[in-house]
Amino acid sequence: MGDTPRKPKKPQAVYTLLVEVGRKTGDGLPDGATGAALMCFASGVDEAEAVRETVAILKQADMAPLDVTGYGTLEERQAQGHEIGAEEAELMERALAENAVIVAQVTPFFDKA
Repeated sequence: MGDTPRKPKKPQAVYTLLVEVGRKTGDGLPDGATGAALMCFASGVDEAEAVRETVAILKQADMAPLDVTGYGTLEERQAQGHEIGAEEAELMERALAENAVIVAQVTPFFDKA
């Protein structure tokens, strides 16, 4: 009993996620906004875990996640030719160190009526 070997823990990575949110009471978005796009950096053993954690945290923050687009890890993004600035790299390192979800940018949507 208790002698079962433990599976080695998969290393955490940081994933870049773009989350589209709708409106919800208390979401903190500006008056008149119909929703927003949130650029997030989230740690996880894989992208699916990073997405799950991000959605859960945004729901706790009274936001209404509608759609998530994953852009991969830092290495995957660099291989695709994305330029990663120092500030962005620093936020990614922080997400990894703190095992956290960091919302790096919020872009509200407004109707053009």
